[in-house]
Amino acid sequence: MEPVSILTMKWGTLYSADDVNRLAAQVRRHLQRPHRFICFTDDSSGLDPQVEALPLPELGLPEGHNDTRWRKLGVFRRDLAGLSGTALFLDIDLVVVDDLTPFFDLPGDFYIIRDDDLFRPKPLRKINPERDKFLHGVGNSSVFRFAIGQHPYILDAYLADPAAATRNYEISQQFQSTQLAKHGNLHYWPRGWCVSFKNDCVPRNFASYFRDPSLPEGARIVLFAGAPKMEDVFAGRGHKWYRRIGNIDWLRRAWENP
Repeated sequence: MEPVSILTMKWGTLYSADDVNRLAAQVRRHLQRPHRFICFTDDSSGLDPQVEALPLPELGLPEGHNDTRWRKLGVFRRDLAGLSGTALFLDIDLVVVDDLTPFFDLPGDFYIIRDDDLFRPKPLRKINPERDKFLHGVGNSSVFRFAIGQHPYILDAYLADPAAATRNYEISQQFQSTQLAKHGNLHYWPRGWCVSFKNDCVPRNFASYFRDPSLPEGARIVLFAGAPKMEDVFAGRGHKWYRRIGNIDWLRRAWENP
């Protein structure tokens, strides 16, 4: 069986080497097939030996354009650090809670989370049907699978006019989804594989005072879409007067290194 690549990306100081090491340990627990865990980073200090540290992929921005907020698009280079084959990209701020094998078993080339699957319905958005339709199709790039080197059109379209891209799209995953849809490659994970901690695990509103957060059946990855963020949850923050975050021992066990 050909090894697959698990990719993540760390730059700046928002996340630490410990965060990457925890994610790598979660992947090892929940993926039995041969794989490489690769972290693209500007600082490899503190990473475990099982984590392959590689330099951040160059975006190739034109002269005079130094906005690197969309640097995740660099994974769509034709020549991504000499890598090939199938890759699963994981953001650092998530928790793997079950077998990742099905993420590689689905036929096809590209899969991503439907962003709307992580949030509760937004009826007011229907005031603008065109925008509602667009947002319903956006993929959340926290978890996506792709064939390395086979989607350079995403980066090409961005580099053709990065100023226009950042002006016309709020975040990179909106731009990325538009390019994937144009090429017929926008496909979504089955709903329920990737779930929101706030919207799928924590009971709604005052029900949260009577029940603790729990993992929905079939969930494989827990994400922290919106607020509270992962670091807040594990630090005991993120409570609201209308939403209690109770006992999360099950989530902490999945997050921490054994």
